[in-house]
Amino acid sequence: MPMREARSRSRTGRTAIRDRMRSRSSRMYSLGDLFEQELKDLYNAEQQLVKSLPKMASAASSPDLKDAFEHHLEETHGHVERLERIFERRGMRGKGVKCEGMEGLLKEGSELLHVKAEPEVKDAGLIGAAQRVEHYEIPGYGTARTFAEQLGERDVAKMLQDTLNEEGAADKKLTQIAQRINIKAAHGPAERSDTDEDEEEAEDEELD
Repeated sequence: MPMREARSRSRTGRTAIRDRMRSRSSRMYSLGDLFEQELKDLYNAEQQLVKSLPKMASAASSPDLKDAFEHHLEETHGHVERLERIFERRGMRGKGVKCEGMEGLLKEGSELLHVKAEPEVKDAGLIGAAQRVEHYEIPGYGTARTFAEQLGERDVAKMLQDTLNEEGAADKKLTQIAQRINIKAAHGPAERSDTDEDEEEAEDEELD
């Protein structure tokens, strides 16, 4: 057999083995298998978010927004630890599979970090990016909690519900901050300056 043909068959054989291994590892036989896959996806998503939130906090101009990002960073560390406890409880091996969805969302959001923009405009963009992340995580945790309930794992379902509640609260907090920041971002610097002067005059009149 020619050497080139032998090498080609060898590569083909190795590729076939890898493909079978991938197929076997991704095959799911039960809701429990699907549940574990969901948990691993969430775990990796949270790990990615732990790395991104400090950058978002540094890029934010609004003190309220900085505080919101820093507070949610603390919560996210807690979410990672909570998932690790669930892994231990279920005897799961391997803590995470790459979450392509979160990676894409964070990549889009990271583009804002280097954009030159008015502070309020950049903050408005950061809030939008952060809320897209929350809206990605909320249904993920909701699905995982429902799977846990169906599997009779009440304690695990409770842990996932706790995280789900925190994700929902973070989203509402961002909405509240956005209501103020978006108004400022809607006005150009000149218009905002005129508005501020009017507000100061009104305050002076009230004091008189």
